[in-house]
Amino acid sequence: MKLTSLALAISTFALTLNAIPAFAATTDKSLPAYGGELQGFDYGYPVQTYTFDSQNQSLNMRYIDVKPDHANGRTAVLLHGKNFCAGTWEQTIGVLSKAGYRVIAPDQIGFCKSTKPEHYQYTFQQLARNTHGLLESLGIHKATIIGHSTGGMLGIRYGLMYPNETEQLALVDPIGLENWLAKGVPPIGVDDWYKREQKTSADTIRKYETNTYYAGQWKPEYEKWVQMLAGMYRGPDKQKVAWNSALIYDMILNQPVVYELGDLKMPVLLMIGDKDNTAIAKEFAPADIRPTLGNYPELAKTTMAALKHGTLVEFPTLGHSPQIQDPDAFHAALLKGLAKVE
Repeated sequence: MKLTSLALAISTFALTLNAIPAFAATTDKSLPAYGGELQGFDYGYPVQTYTFDSQNQSLNMRYIDVKPDHANGRTAVLLHGKNFCAGTWEQTIGVLSKAGYRVIAPDQIGFCKSTKPEHYQYTFQQLARNTHGLLESLGIHKATIIGHSTGGMLGIRYGLMYPNETEQLALVDPIGLENWLAKGVPPIGVDDWYKREQKTSADTIRKYETNTYYAGQWKPEYEKWVQMLAGMYRGPDKQKVAWNSALIYDMILNQPVVYELGDLKMPVLLMIGDKDNTAIAKEFAPADIRPTLGNYPELAKTTMAALKHGTLVEFPTLGHSPQIQDPDAFHAALLKGLAKVE
């Protein structure tokens, strides 16, 4: 009986360990494990490094810089979202470059191939300054800023801080078009975000992206972006990755930009997938509040009413990532919208 009980206890303990999603060691050797700066994942374009000092430390900001064969005189800066990287823009980079744009696609500090500091006060102002410093180092003094998701929030902040250097602003399903806290999402501490991020896995990423990014439709070609993210959570710096992610979520939730949309002076191209339902911290909100959050067709209307110089493009059947879900439709609309300021 003692041996049987011991065997049962060992078996139960083993099952418990296997059930823990947070930072469990990867046993399937076919699944990629990447370094804390996404070492081992190829963007398909050469990656360069901009080294600078910020908040009493030296940081490395990685970026893609593609110069066109036949330049049209314009530079497009692509700002990625929270669960995205510079490499996620791979098709957009190719399309814009072919159309004559010089394309700069940075990984923001705390994301992907860039430094993930042990301590950093994340603000959209800081990330905008970092991006501006990168462009200055490259001799770029005027650019079209294209921001997706969290990159849209950053793009708005960049345009507010550097209006004379922002030729045009293109916002692709930007978050921050509503104040989630004001609508009923409770305040959330960094420690709470960190606990949630520790449970990140390919399955949780895939489920969220299916429902939010791709309007409930999954295609095999999306999997590479799931493994790009999940691979960092399997790697040796997974805790640092999760901690920086928690700090960034805290920034997003507590630094709304919606009240300043009317202060944007440059032309704004707003591109919205009507099936998008993204709302940061929606899962923490009371059940009766959740359906009121992330209504993108309605948010598009209120945003257009606030903008001084806005053009709206809607994709009725697409979700949060139209540039990935239907790249042909997205890029046709993007090139048309960008050409209006030439």
